Amino acid sequence: MQKTGLSQSVFEFNRKRFVQQLKPNSIAVFNSNDIYPISADSTHPFEQHRDIFYLTGIDQEETTLILYPDAENPAHREIVFVRKTNPQIAVWEGHKLTAKEATMVSGIKTVYWADTFEQVFMDLARHSEHIYINTNEHYRAKVETETREDRFIKWCKELFPYQKYEKSNFILQRLRSVKAPEEIAQIKHACSITEKGFRRVLGFVKPGVWEYEIQAEYAHEFLRNRSKGFAYTPIIASGSNSNVLHYIENNQQCQNGELLLMDVGAEFGNYASDMTRTIPVSGRFSTRQRAVYNAVLNVKNEATKLLVPGTLWKAYHKEVGKLMSSALIDLELITKKDVLTNSEAYKTYFMHGTSHHLGLDTHDYGLLDEPMQPNMVFTVEPGIYIPKEGFGIRLEDDVVVQASGAPINLMANIPIDPDEIEGLMNG
Repeated sequence: MQKTGLSQSVFEFNRKRFVQQLKPNSIAVFNSNDIYPISADSTHPFEQHRDIFYLTGIDQEETTLILYPDAENPAHREIVFVRKTNPQIAVWEGHKLTAKEATMVSGIKTVYWADTFEQVFMDLARHSEHIYINTNEHYRAKVETETREDRFIKWCKELFPYQKYEKSNFILQRLRSVKAPEEIAQIKHACSITEKGFRRVLGFVKPGVWEYEIQAEYAHEFLRNRSKGFAYTPIIASGSNSNVLHYIENNQQCQNGELLLMDVGAEFGNYASDMTRTIPVSGRFSTRQRAVYNAVLNVKNEATKLLVPGTLWKAYHKEVGKLMSSALIDLELITKKDVLTNSEAYKTYFMHGTSHHLGLDTHDYGLLDEPMQPNMVFTVEPGIYIPKEGFGIRLEDDVVVQASGAPINLMANIPIDPDEIEGLMNG
């Protein structure tokens, strides 16, 4: 079993909140991800669909969840279907959940084998008025692969063309964006693993090392601390590579005088951390590098203060734009006249968003037109990118919105002060 560190009560509470949002006489279905092929008999490592994990805690392929709060039979108000194992599967693939173990993880008492799903669902769905399907409505989503969820939806609509179909995702966007204390603890632990990796790398980086060697240092430290590895594809970008926002080749040699931008984060129990630090390869910032670094750090600190309950997403980014405009004027990258002519002149040097939700997904769920709430977790990641000077600087921490006062920085222990970074690299 996956050791998530979360008790079944967390998943029970998540289901309770979800079903409270359903229309009367509704049935909702959630499917696990497939194991995706590469070619021949090669496959990618399995990653559970975060929605079914959020509702059950089960981290296993071929899992399906039915929630039908108005089912006549109380035993059918929550049903989870798991893959039936056998000695051959155990030998080749390892242990799979028993029915008892599935209940222990999820708190769901009714557990059936996956091969019975279609018949059970048909018997229940014909009595329902609404069927909630789980489409991907994330604002960054671009999915070209047909998922297990897609196949179910197609099959279901052919079978029940006259039912009223609703979308689960908008309910989950709202629910998942506000974290339970146990979830925040998971993210904080992922951040602590990321800290270990960063401190290790500070003692490793020097002129002549390769970006992929640095990636390997992080990977080793993450794995030895019970993380499955990186929460997302790591960016290890030296020199001019630091101006490429999604540079993932990580195959260049670090040179004396360059800066090294590292956007990395460990996962823990399927929860993500997301850190960016920019350090001098030689162990010392130049005067210009330090000036730009301090400007980014100041914008990050001031932007963090804006993440309070009631703040609207668009207004927040507009205010951060003003902070960045002032910083760029001080650095003589833009002028006051540039800003008067174009309020978004700063985007020449800072062209991405400052914050995104963080949780089970690195770019986690959240309805961006709704005000921020306590216990939402956000990244704060301003940057200044100057291709003509051969470097870019981004700094990023993960913070929790508080009911009152400034957000709590889950990465407060990860070195970010330039003097501290230089001290650790030269100590």
